[in-house]
Amino acid sequence: MRFVPTDIPEVLVIEPQVFGDARGFFCETYHRQKFADAGLDVTFVQDNHSRSSRGVLRGLHYQIRQPQGKLLSVMAGEIFDVAVDVRRSSPTFGRWVAVRLSADTHRMIYVPPGFAHGFLVLSDIADVCYKCTDLYAPGHERTLLWNDPAVGIEWPLAGEPQLSEKDRRGLPLAQAECFP
Repeated sequence: MRFVPTDIPEVLVIEPQVFGDARGFFCETYHRQKFADAGLDVTFVQDNHSRSSRGVLRGLHYQIRQPQGKLLSVMAGEIFDVAVDVRRSSPTFGRWVAVRLSADTHRMIYVPPGFAHGFLVLSDIADVCYKCTDLYAPGHERTLLWNDPAVGIEWPLAGEPQLSEKDRRGLPLAQAECFP
């Protein structure tokens, strides 16, 4: 298992070792000690699974209290996954990183607490599974506007994405409640 820092070093791409043959494949997606050895001594308390169709954009979500770290993997399809630093005291505040994740590559991403997170579905269907370091707390959830020009995410879009009403009403970074 390799832990590869992105341009924002706290956001990590995890590349599991995949063992494949004519029967299929096996890969380890989480190993507490290997994660701790890589500096991720985290405890996951909730697992989620979402299915979305091509062009669906989910996010950019974060919880201002009970912040969640997330370990994401794609079980079917492909997504463009984005993390935005919403920690005002951080030298990377307002910056974003993105990685393509797919069932074919088995790569995962760890998005730590203090980041807004979202993804765009690039395939016909995508099944995304993610582990969270804290429980979902709807009263503390915030949504950063997906297309805030001040953040400048370069989504690989041809036209408008499919958004929930909550995501459509996200706030630009200048108005968003952020971490200190």
